[in-house]
Amino acid sequence: MKRPDPFQALCPTRRVLDRIGDTWAVLILIALDDGTLRFNELRRRIENISQKMLSQTLKSLERDGLVRREVFPTVPVTVEYSLTELGRTLAQTVNQLTLWAEAHIGEVEAAQRRYDRGETSA
Repeated sequence: MKRPDPFQALCPTRRVLDRIGDTWAVLILIALDDGTLRFNELRRRIENISQKMLSQTLKSLERDGLVRREVFPTVPVTVEYSLTELGRTLAQTVNQLTLWAEAHIGEVEAAQRRYDRGETSA
């Protein structure tokens, strides 16, 4: 079986890479990796995300099979979000990227300062 080529526009792998390249999706995955949360809990946890963007991103993640939405028949209705098993496997990878970012942020910021000063890397 031929391996998918993410450099091709119609490659299904590319759609998954687009999802994990989305800042809001990544932050939602990290937040839900800590446990089940309600909509407003997610919104409070993730600074600067609008209600509309949170709703859209949750729907996309649910459609992709990464997030589970559970509705409870209470008054008012309670809705909780959690990771599916598939979502959990992706969250592990995302957490590794987060650890890399935390370990190397100083180097990245130093490179940005050098670049902004017009210094070329050699």
